[in-house]
Amino acid sequence: MAVSRDEILKAFDGINVWSRGSERAPHKPLLVLYALGQLSRGGSNSVAFRDVAPKLTELLKEFGPTRKSYHPEYPFWRLQNDGVWVIDDADQLERHARQTDIPKRELLDKDAHAHFTDEIAQQLERSPSLVADVAFRLLDAHFPASIHQDILNTVGLDVTLTETVTRRKRDPSFRGRILTAYEYACAVCGFDVRLGNQVMGVEAAHIQWHQAGGPDEEPNGLALCSLHHKAFDLGAFTIDSDRVLVVSEQAHGQRGFTEWLLTFHGQPVRPPLREAYSPAADYLEWHERQVFKRPPRELSTAS
Repeated sequence: MAVSRDEILKAFDGINVWSRGSERAPHKPLLVLYALGQLSRGGSNSVAFRDVAPKLTELLKEFGPTRKSYHPEYPFWRLQNDGVWVIDDADQLERHARQTDIPKRELLDKDAHAHFTDEIAQQLERSPSLVADVAFRLLDAHFPASIHQDILNTVGLDVTLTETVTRRKRDPSFRGRILTAYEYACAVCGFDVRLGNQVMGVEAAHIQWHQAGGPDEEPNGLALCSLHHKAFDLGAFTIDSDRVLVVSEQAHGQRGFTEWLLTFHGQPVRPPLREAYSPAADYLEWHERQVFKRPPRELSTAS
């Protein structure tokens, strides 16, 4: 019996992602998005570990928390437990004693390959809209909207994202409350342009992402222009417990870098109307640990 569209969506929605508190572990979602990108470009459904390992590592560095080391072998092996992924000749791979995962070296030495199940692959190949829905649901469950297109571009997925799927329930008043708290101006640069009564380019950003359990409340929000919102969600800068902006050493550039980012390094962000609305230490700490691309620049490097 052919697997239905709803069953496929439910299977990808049910992918078991490692969790401990509010820590992020986007390994499996990024692997699926990478494999979807390859499949949608007319490539083979088969993915070689030796090919995906360096690319998934780069994805984890770009869009995951900063870590001392990265392990693409874990999602490559563990995704098969979710019913959407098959590793060829898995029984021929040898694991270390008392370990459930296959070592990276073994996957490389045996030239391990994996793929979506045949039933799922056939449906994905026939339906670009199904690829888009799977991609959107994964992105919406694990990443803020400000960086969805960046991830799609990086994995080579050319899809039009729609909002036909059910998103996590969010407080529709959050945006208005945050913009009011910061007088409709970016907390970093002060941008506050309007067209008539319409606010242009100033957005309500979650400090601890909604996808990681961050609440829709003022101490977890910042009013940021669209440029600083994306930079914040990508981890180009964070805000320390003294509410001082700190830029990552990994952030660099020529035109605009000093004017739009480095000039604010070591400077306090603009405070909200009330102290009770100020960013809470717990949420700022989460962003520093889970999003910010460490290490920070030394304050003496700011100009």
